[in-house]
Amino acid sequence: MRELEILLASYDEMKSNGLECVLATLVHVEGSSYRQAGARMLVNENGEMIGAISGGCLEGDALKKALLALEKGHNKLVTYDTSDEDDAVIGAQLGCNGVIQVLFEPIRLDQENNPMELIRKVIKTNEPSIIVTLFNLRKSQKQPGTKLIIDQETGVTGNPEDLEYLSVIKENARIAFNQNCSLFKEYHISGETHHAFIELCLPAPTLVLVGAGNDAQVLAQLATISGWYVIVTDGRSTHASNNRFHSSCQVFVSQPEKILDNIQIDHRTAFVLMTHNYQYDISVLKLLLNEPDLSYIGILGPKQKYQRMLDELEQEGIRITKEQASRIYAPVGLDLGAETPAEIGLSVLSEILAVLNNVNVGHLRERNSPIHNKSNLKFEVENV
Repeated sequence: MRELEILLASYDEMKSNGLECVLATLVHVEGSSYRQAGARMLVNENGEMIGAISGGCLEGDALKKALLALEKGHNKLVTYDTSDEDDAVIGAQLGCNGVIQVLFEPIRLDQENNPMELIRKVIKTNEPSIIVTLFNLRKSQKQPGTKLIIDQETGVTGNPEDLEYLSVIKENARIAFNQNCSLFKEYHISGETHHAFIELCLPAPTLVLVGAGNDAQVLAQLATISGWYVIVTDGRSTHASNNRFHSSCQVFVSQPEKILDNIQIDHRTAFVLMTHNYQYDISVLKLLLNEPDLSYIGILGPKQKYQRMLDELEQEGIRITKEQASRIYAPVGLDLGAETPAEIGLSVLSEILAVLNNVNVGHLRERNSPIHNKSNLKFEVENV
């Protein structure tokens, strides 16, 4: 969701300067592509581009298409076939082997529920949301564009008044929430065909660093670059200070028993205990054991430290269950042979990402399946 925040900040600047702009959204991919559906780029009338819909191979032509859509004043769907090595528009021999559908939407700055204003609502809620983008693979047909936001209670925001199949879309949104994935739908209505990207948008992960030492600075920086929300807490005011961390980080001084007073935990929250103070770490661990929504608890230090914690907790009558133990990663991080603070930070962040995405870590060269999960990329037909 941090990518959406960057686009929105740029949109607000463009709007304040009276610059017309176009939103380009990758709405479907068949085959391989550097970016997946949901990638977005904002283009203003001066040709400035914010965001990306590919690794760079499509942006040049996409800029031209965006400016053309802005001139025409209506939405336009463009197909890029990167498997065609003779395509002079994209460039030969990219090797992506994908068919990519990109929707270009001129933004009406005076429209209350234009696509960027709908994105603003998604960001403001900071909750899982569905963005519904409607298009038609028959290019001559109307391309409705980004129409709706649907929340977890299937409440609708946007422009639903002309959608006779809204109830079906809401049911599809409910399925997307339950399956924790985006969906692609093909609706057959009175002999006409319509396509929809039912996009599940999740808040960025929250990383809580319990400890504000130099190694925490590096890990916070890596997480910030990755677009995560970062919270840093420590009992030492000399360490937990805003001038030691990126301005986007929330930093506060706290005693261990009170740190959760300032933190809201959900299933996309990860904690790393790295104060280098054993008593502080074990005090925080006691609190975190009672947070069932917490997906990840990392503990910096050797296995002996963790075993000592288990022994002391058991002496206090606290026996860690299998479910609790499954959420604890000690020693923290993947086995990358990391030595420096930056390498250790990369190891930790990689492990958290793997846990939050529920994937087994391995070499991509050893996979016998595509890098991205393609099980839900086909259009499911709905007869309305």
